[in-house]
Amino acid sequence: MLKFRTINITFFLIAIVLLIINKTIDLHKYVYLILFLSWLSITTIGSFNILWNYHLNAYNSNITIAGNKVAITFDDGPNKEFTPKILALLKKYDAKATFFCIGKNIETNATLFKQIVEEGHIVGNHSYTHSNNFGFFSTSNVVNEIVKTNKLSFDLIEKEMKLFRPPFGVTNPSISKAIKKTTHSVIGWSVRSLDTVIKDDKKILKRITKRLTSGDVILLHDTSERSVKVLEQLLLFLQENKFEIVTVDKLFDIEAYA
Repeated sequence: MLKFRTINITFFLIAIVLLIINKTIDLHKYVYLILFLSWLSITTIGSFNILWNYHLNAYNSNITIAGNKVAITFDDGPNKEFTPKILALLKKYDAKATFFCIGKNIETNATLFKQIVEEGHIVGNHSYTHSNNFGFFSTSNVVNEIVKTNKLSFDLIEKEMKLFRPPFGVTNPSISKAIKKTTHSVIGWSVRSLDTVIKDDKKILKRITKRLTSGDVILLHDTSERSVKVLEQLLLFLQENKFEIVTVDKLFDIEAYA
């Protein structure tokens, strides 16, 4: 698996070798440009693909789990319109899920946040603002976002969340340093539904189920009617195919709360 530190060292050594070669053979400047662009491409892809574990280690799936188990996760709530519908469906099918909540949404939907926990689901930290610029935040800003959201959780349910999912699944050195300070477990996914992008619920369901295997973590959002429709179809599929739905702490045998 590619790692940020390993890639940096590798490209640095290649650059040194090229500089040495350049003393005897006049290398074209494009050689260095290609080297830089190669480094930039790998780092960009690694930063936007949490499955690579490029900057930090995330729990994306558990292929060694005993039994036929998967975890359903929801990002970006609580949402006063759609989270209650999600909760009703989960109750109907006797399923437990993990909700990665945005701090500012917890503030405006405190009762709903508590309801998620009271109904046996797990809540995780998804930053306070979910800013589009989160990937450019300093380490201290990332820490502040996580700590502020955790404080909201503790004030409402007397539990500090130990699970963190970075907004958009983006990771970088600042986020990695922040996680070392807060000691959260980072949760990624292995099945990305793209339910915020794809408009057809049948296409979303097919995307989720076509290669679904035991140990997978499914990413959904509790922020649209489309996702509600997909969830009911998914729950039926999992029931028919004998999948057990568990929360991510049980899937990975880790602590959800401090």
